[in-house]
Amino acid sequence: MTELAAGSGLFSPGLFDGYQGFRHEPAAGFALSVTRQPARDIVTCLGGGYVASGPAGLSRLPTPVWPPGLKLLPDEGAGEVQTPLRVPPGVTLNSGDLVLFRHAKAGELCEHFNELYAVQGGEVVGTLPTYRGEGMQFP
Repeated sequence: MTELAAGSGLFSPGLFDGYQGFRHEPAAGFALSVTRQPARDIVTCLGGGYVASGPAGLSRLPTPVWPPGLKLLPDEGAGEVQTPLRVPPGVTLNSGDLVLFRHAKAGELCEHFNELYAVQGGEVVGTLPTYRGEGMQFP
């Protein structure tokens, strides 16, 4: 599976949310594990530094989408080693829980992961190799 075949619109990454003339529904993302809770309203996830190509800025960072209301910390963002998140009132996350993110552009998933899981109705129905999983890379 590659975004090169059909373009980024197939995965509907977060960068597309600001486009007025493009209707889409998110179709891909990734999950990170909560590893610790350094404060009552902050959790830290393992990894997560999947920053999109292009000019540096907030639009190139992944977006936490589930549980709803999680926010990246402005002084941290998404890091290679860890991604701390502010947790809204009423949301409880424990070590080992998963947080779902949407990538900013489609390339991050295919560049960092060997395969993507196809999910339908909450069930994994297949796996699709990425170009990385097929041993290719594009400089």
